[in-house]
Amino acid sequence: MTGSSLRLRLIVGGMAAILLALTVAGGGLVHLFKRHVARTIADDLNLHLSQILAALDVNPDGSLVLTRKPGDPRFEVPLSGLYWQVGDDREQLLRSRSLWDATLPIAADAISPGEEHRHVMPGPGRDRVLAVERSVVLTVGDRKMPVRVAVAASLHGVSKASAAFTRDLAIALAILGAVLTGATILQVGLGLRPLDRLRRGVADIRAGRIVNLPTTVPSEVHPLVEEMNALIDSQEREIERSRGRAADLAHGLKTPLAALSADARRLRGQGEKHIADDIESVVAAMGRHVDRELARARVRGVAGRSASRPTPLAPLLASLIATLGRTPEGARVVFDTSLPRDFAIPMDRTDLAEVLGNLLENAARHASTRVLVSAAADEAGARVLITVEDDGVGIAPEVRDWVMARGVRLDERERGTGLGLAIVQDVLDAYGWRLSLDASSALGGLRATIESGRQAGL
Repeated sequence: MTGSSLRLRLIVGGMAAILLALTVAGGGLVHLFKRHVARTIADDLNLHLSQILAALDVNPDGSLVLTRKPGDPRFEVPLSGLYWQVGDDREQLLRSRSLWDATLPIAADAISPGEEHRHVMPGPGRDRVLAVERSVVLTVGDRKMPVRVAVAASLHGVSKASAAFTRDLAIALAILGAVLTGATILQVGLGLRPLDRLRRGVADIRAGRIVNLPTTVPSEVHPLVEEMNALIDSQEREIERSRGRAADLAHGLKTPLAALSADARRLRGQGEKHIADDIESVVAAMGRHVDRELARARVRGVAGRSASRPTPLAPLLASLIATLGRTPEGARVVFDTSLPRDFAIPMDRTDLAEVLGNLLENAARHASTRVLVSAAADEAGARVLITVEDDGVGIAPEVRDWVMARGVRLDERERGTGLGLAIVQDVLDAYGWRLSLDASSALGGLRATIESGRQAGL
């Protein structure tokens, strides 16, 4: 997958969303856990606070006293993390043994009798504590004595519990993230599968296995499939119209050219040999250009669609060989074939006949006694090779260099490699195939090879 891949973008976007969601969820869960632990500690402190208030009393001399000590033994252990403190408006102060020589820095805020305040404050040993305090009014004779009672607990345990919870939560969220990432990849794959089927359908159309895209697709993709099928049908109709216009053009030009040829013959009969030769040369050149351009127009029109009608190779070769056998060049050579059984080529029959007909004609013209046609394909059918070999003298090295040079038009070179090979190359170019010529034939002459490629949709 590349940076422009829709699949990669969706997967990366999904992973980013998962990471953000898990980060927010993890932070929220840790915060909720801390609040829950703090509430639990506060509830315990309220219980201790109620016990202290129940045991609080005042002596006749006005001194504060606890009639019984709180039951939790941590109040008796110095710096245990659990503390209590009682103070009045006359700076009397009672403290738990766990405070040792420290005091709780109770805030000097106003607090109504019966009201409860909670504070996070510094505690003994630079520890932070959560304190719960309440104010009560005791009666000593005729005097009202306000008293503030505070119970505090260290938050160190909360920090340790939060750290342990965070570690366990991180492992759980990492596992959840991996599962969600896998689910995202699976979901993206399932969601993009119709597009992948659409891509394969277009490839099948180019390879000639189907004519139109199948319409059994999800409703979201169905309009696209319908538009593409309509475009294909419209292109097919335009192709047919173009072929009709090409045929009309052929008929329209052939007649004037035939008339010019007749005029040239009459001039020759009248002794105007040079003028006749000039006219015949021009007519021949025009005829070659008309034939080539008509062939190219026809091939450009059908190359993308005619591959939907694969052509059996053996019957076509038999027909071409039979036709060539009635010509002087074909009658003097033997045509041998070596073909796989039921071998078919993803090319229009007329186009394939144009290619093989020209190659066979050239081979018969230059062969001494024998022409061999063979074909092969790999197991996946992704590469198809068709070779036409002869036992002639081959092709001159300098002419072969001209022919194989990049960008050289074949009909601009030697006579033996002229218009026929140019049309062959035009047809193969339209299908994404290629033509190669070399003198390494086992028969001793020229070997012409046509080879399919990725552009052919194979």
